[in-house]
Amino acid sequence: MQISIKEVTDKRGLRRFARFPNDLYKDNKFFVPQIVSMDVNTFSPKKNRAFEVCEGKYWLAEDEKGEVIGRIAGIINHKYNKKVGQKICRFGWIDFIESQEVASALLAKVEEYAKEKGMSIVEGPVGFLEFDVAGVLVEGFDQIPTAYGKYNSPYYEPMILKEGYVKSTDFVEYRITVPDDISRYIRLAKVVGERYGLKEAKYSGKKELVRKYVDGIFDVMNKCYAPLHGFSELTPAQCEDLKNQFIGNLNLDFISVVVDENDKVVGFGITLPSLSKALQKAKGSLFPFGFIHILRALRKNDTIDALLIAVLPEYQDKGVNSMIFAKVGQGMIDHGIKYVESTRELEDNHNVQNIWGRFEHHLHKRARVYIMNL
Repeated sequence: MQISIKEVTDKRGLRRFARFPNDLYKDNKFFVPQIVSMDVNTFSPKKNRAFEVCEGKYWLAEDEKGEVIGRIAGIINHKYNKKVGQKICRFGWIDFIESQEVASALLAKVEEYAKEKGMSIVEGPVGFLEFDVAGVLVEGFDQIPTAYGKYNSPYYEPMILKEGYVKSTDFVEYRITVPDDISRYIRLAKVVGERYGLKEAKYSGKKELVRKYVDGIFDVMNKCYAPLHGFSELTPAQCEDLKNQFIGNLNLDFISVVVDENDKVVGFGITLPSLSKALQKAKGSLFPFGFIHILRALRKNDTIDALLIAVLPEYQDKGVNSMIFAKVGQGMIDHGIKYVESTRELEDNHNVQNIWGRFEHHLHKRARVYIMNL
């Protein structure tokens, strides 16, 4: 097979890049298509504030007929590299047909780019920032991913390993059953609040939540996520992007913000009704009907995705998680939520996994990040 690797240099190319996995997996019942226009914005320096600290290139693999048979991004996050004192080039958004030749050609192009930029390590799949999809699925091929995860065929891992890469870290996902009775957590939350002078923040709507607490939420996030693999502190502009991305879809019943006596945020939890099945119906486009499926999923659902949770280090192991669950858990019961899907979390992030350990749960998906020294 003749393979051509072509750099993406225009918007048409970006759309082909974004659309490729939707075409590759169009007949797979477990694949969740992403909204092409939103992915194009992610890849655009004019739309994505991650380019304040990152640079990157994208390539498509084409066959002799000009059909797309693979894609890959090469990314350098200068802020993260400075933080860890390493010269890392990331590869991300990798997809390809079942061909070792194609996988080899794509990875070789990123390795070439890394060397040109003076990098000594290639690692991926990882995105620009911590909140971009990361990892190759290695367990859970018979499960629908969350809207913030990613599906791929089983052949990805053996082909990546054959190119000389080894495991760097794993992300895991759990399915948790919401208990019928959360009264014990409500009682515990009251005890914890009284003991440490903490309370659930008060806000009348999304605008007041943003005005009073969103900066505190991002401050807690930056402090708590700082030690995590791949995370670099979010800039104000990047926080603004995340706020614009999520706030409009949030239901306040599924959010908890815990504050101290001075109304300072010390912990939070943010969950969102699952959009996976809605995105499958949308088939990669918001219009003409895709947005309707998403709106319906936000209003009526039996599954919720746990997006973010964090508690300041000085308040960890003091029961603040019970306060978060008491608020969010009551919202789940009120709205008929039966299951929680944890979005991808590092396998060694025991602070988060200890939360699920108290409930009926099972690990049902695993995604892997790989690394190679050049």
